[in-house]
Order: sequence, then structure tokens, then C-alpha cells
Amino acid sequence: MTTRMFAEAAQSSAVVAHQQAANHDVLARLADDLRTMPPHVAMTAARGSSDHAATYLKHLIETRVGVLVASAAPSVASIYRADVMAETLLAIGVSQSGKSPDLLATMERAKHMGARTLALVNTIDSPLAEMVDTVLPLHAGAETSVAATKSFIATLAASLSLMAAWSGAADLADDAAALPDLLAQAWTSDWSPLVEALQHARGLYVIGRGPGFGAAQELALKLKETCGLHAEAFSAAEVRHGPMALIGPDLPLIVLRQQDESAAATDDLIVDALASGATVLVASDHDVAPGAIRLPLPRATPLVAPILAVQAFYRAANRLSLARGFDPDTPPLLRKVTETV
Repeated sequence: MTTRMFAEAAQSSAVVAHQQAANHDVLARLADDLRTMPPHVAMTAARGSSDHAATYLKHLIETRVGVLVASAAPSVASIYRADVMAETLLAIGVSQSGKSPDLLATMERAKHMGARTLALVNTIDSPLAEMVDTVLPLHAGAETSVAATKSFIATLAASLSLMAAWSGAADLADDAAALPDLLAQAWTSDWSPLVEALQHARGLYVIGRGPGFGAAQELALKLKETCGLHAEAFSAAEVRHGPMALIGPDLPLIVLRQQDESAAATDDLIVDALASGATVLVASDHDVAPGAIRLPLPRATPLVAPILAVQAFYRAANRLSLARGFDPDTPPLLRKVTETV
């Protein structure tokens, strides 16, 4: 069965290639502005999948240009009507539709208090796009499946391109240039072991760290939405502060592993989880611990690997949803555009 979720996720490579060509000029202007007047602090405002993408952007900003990033609680502006200090602040709204009232309220109040405002948004004639100083379009095109796929990948790709331009780092520019081809390869990765392992599961943890944590959050959300699975995302460090007690034969793990400074601690966690009797599925472009099930990925840098993991996962999640008797295009109690206050 070909679903809208499958068809739209399959477009991600082409979407990113188009986005990179279309956004060249706006990225150059934005990067020049950010280098000329660097913000002292940044703030992201987002919900759902967009917030998970903002987690990835936060990691990039903090590690590559050294600017502290806070995640705004939209209800502070939308319900409690509180102002925050916004001078020298870069406020970044991340959204597919650009319509959610609480996100709009957050960005509006930040701008009123003097912040520079930027939107990563798919709908360029949306209220969010019209409000901000600069729009970085996602160029994902129409997305009809309730579960966001190509628009999420497009947000991660836009974040990577933004940081390549802002930092001027050659390695990030190389990462961005390689992304479309690597996404096409990731789409063909065989993650059938995930479907087999989780078809009858009742719940699981999804583990990521550093640039992989936002991707782990996204996987957990999609497992809830499309597969009826209670999945919780944790960092490889945070899971040891209590949640580790539940790991065992009845609680599988998906671990997103990238070959960076977090790899050794992530490997230690995998070994400990295996010793507890858990089924451990590891998304990696390297060998994994004996006893773990490797979910293969194309060889990539640590900042690109989590994006590829999400792309490979979307194909597997579509299969898993159908295998568990769900329709991934119509998750229960959800709509395509969620407008929260």
C-alpha cells in the first residue's frame, strides 16, 4: 500500500536540493547580517515536529557560533501575556504552516520588545512569514499527510544551510552540499529489522544525544502518531537518571548513534541495555556492539547522520504502521494544522 506519508517522505532529497538552490541569496544576506551584528542570545519558538527540528538547530548554533539558545514556552506570551527581555535577541520561529496562535503571539511579543525575528516556515504567505524580519522558506511544497515528513527534513536541512552560511565553516558547507545525495541513499536503507522488532511492542525508548537528540524526539513522536506505540525520547545521558530502571526484555530501544564525542558513552549505554535483556536497535554507519541490531545508514558526518536516520526511519515507520493495523495518513485525533493557544 502506497500512502501519502510514504510518497511525501520519498521527495525529501529533491526538496532539499531545490531548497538549497532557491535559498542561496537569502542565506547570504542573513549570514552577513548575523556576522555584522551577532546576537547575544537566540530563542526558538515551535511546537511538535518543528520543535524537534529547533532542538537540532539549537545544537548547531551553540556548538558552531557559541550563541546560547533558549526554547521559548509559547504559553508565556499567548496565555500569561508576559514580556521577556529581547534586546540583542534573535527570535526564531519554526513552523510548517505559520498559523498557530501561540507561536504567533511569542514571535509578536519578541519583536515588540526589540528582537530580530527569523522564520523557518513552509507556507510563505502565512501570518508568521508576514510578521518576521527575515523568512527562510523550507520549500517542501504541499504536504497532505498529517504526519510531517519532508517538511521536517526540510527544516533540518535549512538549519544546516543556515549554520554553514552564518559560521562560514567549510565543513558545514560540504555537509549541506552532500545532503541531497545522502538522503536518496538513506531512503533505500534496509530498516526491516525495526518493523520485525516493534510490530508487537507496547512501548519503547528512543535515544539520541547531541545533534541526534532532536531526531530521537521526532522518531518517538512519529511512533506515537502513526504506530500507536508509546515511545519516549531521552538523551543517552538523561536516561540514566531514573528511566534506565525500566529497560529490559519488555522495553526495546532505538538508539541514534553518530561517530562523535558522544559515541563512547552511547556505546556504554547500548552494552548496559543489552545486559538487561533489552532488544536494542542502533542506527549507525559504523559497526555496533555484539548483540545489538544495526539499522544501516550511509557513511556521513555526525551532523548529517541524524538527518539520514530520520529519512530511513520514515520509510520503516510507514511499514510498521501498516503492519500494526494503522493508517499513517490519518492518525487518531490529529489534524494537519494544529492551532494551539
